[in-house]
Amino acid sequence: MKIKQLSIFLENRRGRMKKALDVLEKGNVNIRALSIADTSDFGILRLIVPEPMRTKKLLEKNSFIVKIGEVIAVRMRDEPGGLGEILGILDDNNINLEYLYAFVEEKEKVAIVLLHPENVDGGIKALIDGGEEVISAEEIYGL
Repeated sequence: MKIKQLSIFLENRRGRMKKALDVLEKGNVNIRALSIADTSDFGILRLIVPEPMRTKKLLEKNSFIVKIGEVIAVRMRDEPGGLGEILGILDDNNINLEYLYAFVEEKEKVAIVLLHPENVDGGIKALIDGGEEVISAEEIYGL
């Protein structure tokens, strides 16, 4: 139920993110989801890709600093209040959410939210117990 996520640390300067994306293109890596967070000094490009370990090695070979972490993928209603239900379950179970990002899955007219709580295992249990559909890594990588 845990999804491997790459976090790529990028200097906050022109062309650095493009260089990372060029490496992925040349390595034939298809990005399933992404998020970028930045400060004045650096950014963190978070990616979900089908082969996280191979992609990590590819980026490191090209001088990028990459960490692998875990997130939870949850299918939710793509309508007002859908995300609030999921966040309410985590809140009711005292699970702190560090960040999230989402995308719409057009085939099924639903959204998928990627969550990174402090306690990933606790988050999975709370969401399943709360009746939410936690999505497998295989399904996410295959989208």
